[in-house]
Amino acid sequence: MSATPQPKNRAPRRLLAAAAGLATVGALVAAMPAGAHDRGHGHGHGHPSPRTVDVQLLSFNDLHGNLEPPAGSAGTVSETQADGTVTSVPAGGVEYLATSLRTARKGHPYSVTAAGGDMVGASPLLSGLFHDEPTIEALNGLKLDVTSVGNHEFDEGATELARLQNGGCHPVEGCYEKGKKFKGADFPYLAANVTSEKTGKPILKPYTVWKKNGVKIGFIGVTLEGTPDIVTANGVKGLKFHDEIETVNKYAKELDRQGVKSIVALIHEGGAPASTSYNYDCDSPGAGDGISGPIVDIAKGISPKVDALVTGHTHQAYVCTVPDPSGKPRMVTSASSFGKLYTDTTLTYDLRTKDIVRTSVRSANHVVSREQAKAADMTKLIDRWNRLAAPIANKPQGWITADIDGRGSTAPEKPLGNLIADAQLEGLAPADKGGAVVAFMNPGGIRADLVYAASGSEGDGVVTYGEAFTVQPFTNMMNVVDLTGAQLVAALQQQVSGSNEASPKILQVSKGLTYTLDLTKSGADRVVADTVRLNGAAIDPAKTYRVAMNEFLAGGGDGFAALGEGTNKLVGPSDLDLFNTYLADHSTAAAPLAPPATDRITIVR
Repeated sequence: MSATPQPKNRAPRRLLAAAAGLATVGALVAAMPAGAHDRGHGHGHGHPSPRTVDVQLLSFNDLHGNLEPPAGSAGTVSETQADGTVTSVPAGGVEYLATSLRTARKGHPYSVTAAGGDMVGASPLLSGLFHDEPTIEALNGLKLDVTSVGNHEFDEGATELARLQNGGCHPVEGCYEKGKKFKGADFPYLAANVTSEKTGKPILKPYTVWKKNGVKIGFIGVTLEGTPDIVTANGVKGLKFHDEIETVNKYAKELDRQGVKSIVALIHEGGAPASTSYNYDCDSPGAGDGISGPIVDIAKGISPKVDALVTGHTHQAYVCTVPDPSGKPRMVTSASSFGKLYTDTTLTYDLRTKDIVRTSVRSANHVVSREQAKAADMTKLIDRWNRLAAPIANKPQGWITADIDGRGSTAPEKPLGNLIADAQLEGLAPADKGGAVVAFMNPGGIRADLVYAASGSEGDGVVTYGEAFTVQPFTNMMNVVDLTGAQLVAALQQQVSGSNEASPKILQVSKGLTYTLDLTKSGADRVVADTVRLNGAAIDPAKTYRVAMNEFLAGGGDGFAALGEGTNKLVGPSDLDLFNTYLADHSTAAAPLAPPATDRITIVR
């Protein structure tokens, strides 16, 4: 049974005490909207107190099309118990998320549901095979009111994002069900800081205003300015991404001029809490800086006109306060990923000032438990799309002896990363396929673990096409390029320097490449250049090497500028095709594939 998270409450004790002692005036209460109440002392001379109403803000982020419960470690959250121990709690799945949100809304006449981006993209096959139409349908069923875009909303470009918003069948594959046309999202996607290079205007609405019984709350949605660095060039072609702080502040002023004084920013950028437990109190005495990362500076720079920040991108769980530019605490939240948590925030709305009483804002993350009842409409939706996907999804691709950890691994070198890099090297090593001698895989492209006892009926140890797709959902085309030894070493150093210094992105490397990563040093020096070897031989800075990687890395993505300098490019099959071919060539039911060793990177701590 999950421990109950304790909500944060920023109300001063004297304010709460005053509220507790306030007498109820029957005539006044009768005149209030449903859910309204008084807080604080009256102002004397017979004037009534400012009246307030509690607005429930439910939020989540980074769903990534995970309609079914995520498998393996990707489907758990860490929870700190009363005795200080930490346990893993299975969580997630839209059947349970729907039940959680519907239960949470009960007794709250003012309730709005918002999301922090990456609702789609890098999705499991059930959604990804159908260009995420199933996820948009599920979000409609969840009664999502609004979301910001995230970087993954641009995986298939702005035109496809507009289709998800507005509806219409896929331009190439058409409609997936006879007689049914995709209706699009019932909720607005907000893209305040994403503009068209041609028009200079946002490609989607920059903000929306939620209204009920005179209560008005504005929502501004932005994605991280660095989206072009983590999305393929085709995905962001013709678009400009602007500064998060400047954009939010611009539209906060615009909303304020319209008389909208209560504002929430939905920001697809995040941070890292000091603890991985979802119920960690990062504002507790002695906790120090409970959160770090880009969202801290963003939060400190966003106008005090904004009352709360719903964030995402880092897939972390936190409920923290970060001071705004005036020094006033402001709530900043994130609900992990894959629908495993939701955040319940109370915004106390002053009916006279039309603004949020910031000192009364309280928030807590809650587990989307799999011990509760499933929502029948979501089960029906999943079953319907599973029937359409079954002929492809259930085809066996290979066999494994045990879990092969990828996304769920916290180690720099991941077993599944090694497996993927080996598959890419083997497929592109023949001279007529590119002549690769080494392969690199970006860690962010590994979206799941390969789980031995996966859900479904395929049998333990079987890797289906659906499971392989969940690991490699982008179907990036593979490239083989010429790089000098100096460029190869520079790429390894860029894992831990430049834009990656604060949050290293450790490339997964194919067999034969070895080096030492010295974490006692800083910056590029953490990759010890004279330890980089290929098949036992030191890398020659002047020699040319054929290097395999996906098109994202070959374009310099994730801060790997050196990889973008490759020449003599050959375009090969997709990463998923190579992965499935490797599984088929190296495993059978009688001789399944074991997890590869992680002995390519020597770590010095």
